[in-house]
Amino acid sequence: MSFSATPRHILAALLPHLRVAAAYARQIQSRIAAQPAKTADNLFGAALSDADLSIQTFVEVALLGLFPQIRFYGEEHEQSYNTKYFRGIELGDHQGDYLVTLDPIDGTQFYLDGHSNYQIILSVLNWDEFEAVLAITPAQNTYCYALRGEGCWQGTLDQNLDACEPLRVREPQPTILLGWGMETLAPQLEPHYTVLAVATSYSTHTEMPNVNGMLSGALAGAVIRAGNWIDSAALAFMAQEAGCIVTTLDGEPVPPLYTCTHYQRPGLIIAASVSVHRHLLEAVAHSNPR
Repeated sequence: MSFSATPRHILAALLPHLRVAAAYARQIQSRIAAQPAKTADNLFGAALSDADLSIQTFVEVALLGLFPQIRFYGEEHEQSYNTKYFRGIELGDHQGDYLVTLDPIDGTQFYLDGHSNYQIILSVLNWDEFEAVLAITPAQNTYCYALRGEGCWQGTLDQNLDACEPLRVREPQPTILLGWGMETLAPQLEPHYTVLAVATSYSTHTEMPNVNGMLSGALAGAVIRAGNWIDSAALAFMAQEAGCIVTTLDGEPVPPLYTCTHYQRPGLIIAASVSVHRHLLEAVAHSNPR
């Protein structure tokens, strides 16, 4: 089954609902209560809040009302009452059979600790590649979106897609983000950059960039152990559409989605320039963290 609705149409139809979700997340952040932690291999993967569950339910209701035959995979699908009503949660097996994915609160631990750089990330995936990603930063009243082969755009939440301006990453800060499990790369990079390793640099009191820092210019590069479709791989797609370099840890092009498993691409390097990409490749080769 293919859809007459284009990825852009899907984003445009969901944007009003995502604005409401963003306002909700902003409103309750100071009063949020954590849910029992999920099973995960690190603090950030285990964090779960009322907002994660509520926003996913809200978006599911909108999707089922607007696009009842579409596939949908949300981060909290195992706890959702609505998963059974979607045609499937897996990737489609041909072009045009879209899978919509959602990370209702990307950076839940950031959110719970009162930081401002958490996001709501919604993506439209074809069988081989992302077609569209929309990432809202509620606390900053901004959002970005990217369409395959059409670039990345940014605007304020009151603006529609057509009113947004092109986003290009220029003169980023000389800072590198190392995802969980990649902190062994730090010694190779510290002579050239300020290095922030999630496992050792995160603070409940001082905000640090997430992967979304690649879009704001807060980061010159990032290395992540696995590219989850719902968050880091989606942000990498946006960064690539904004002019960044995105490869696997070996420097190879990212593989098609249909070759991947567990809703993940392999480890990724995201770099704002050729020189940064070279430094990150050299650090990975030297440390061999995989």
